[in-house]
Amino acid sequence: MSNVHAVRNPAFSPLNLSNRSAAMKLLAVVSGTMILALTSQITVPMLPVPITLQTLMVPLIGALYGWRLGALTVFAWLGQAAMGMPVLAGGSGSIASFVGPTAGYLFAFPALAALTGYLAERGWNGGSLPKAFAAFLMANALSLVVGAAWLSLSVGAEKAILFGVTPFIIGGVLKSALGAAILKASFRKDG
Repeated sequence: MSNVHAVRNPAFSPLNLSNRSAAMKLLAVVSGTMILALTSQITVPMLPVPITLQTLMVPLIGALYGWRLGALTVFAWLGQAAMGMPVLAGGSGSIASFVGPTAGYLFAFPALAALTGYLAERGWNGGSLPKAFAAFLMANALSLVVGAAWLSLSVGAEKAILFGVTPFIIGGVLKSALGAAILKASFRKDG
C-alpha cells in the first residue's frame, strides 16, 4: 500500500507546492507569470519567430511546480497576454498574438509545462540528470513540432522547418541542459 502512495506523492517536489495553502499556490502562479513575462523579454530578434528564454522557463515551471500548477501558471500567463498585457516576447500581448506566426508555440506551452511536470513527478528530474535532460528535450521538440505546424499554414512546411525549427535546435539542446542542471541543483531526497 505504501508503494501506491509513493507513486501518487512523488519524492521530487523542490517547492512542495502540492502541500501548500491555496494562498501560497496563488502566489506561485503570480510569481510564475511574472518570471515568464520577464524572461520573455530576453530575446534574439529573428523573423518570423524570435529566440527567447520562454522555452527554458515554461518547462522549468512545469518541472518545479508539478504538472497541474505548472500548466495553470502558463495558462494564466497566456491569459494575461490575451487581455493585452505586454508579457510576451518584445513586450507584445494581444489576441493577435494567438493568430500570428508564433501562435503555435504559444498554444504548445501549457502542454510543455504539463509534460515536464508529469515526468518530473515520475523521476525524470534532478535525481536523474539524463532523464531530466530528456524531459526538457521532449518539451522543446513538442514546442517546435506544434509551432512549425502552425507556422506552415502561412509559409508552407519547408519554410516553417527552415525558419521555425532549424534555428532553434541548438538552443533547445542548450536550454534542455540548463533546465536539467537547474533541476539537479534543486533536487533533494525526501525521507
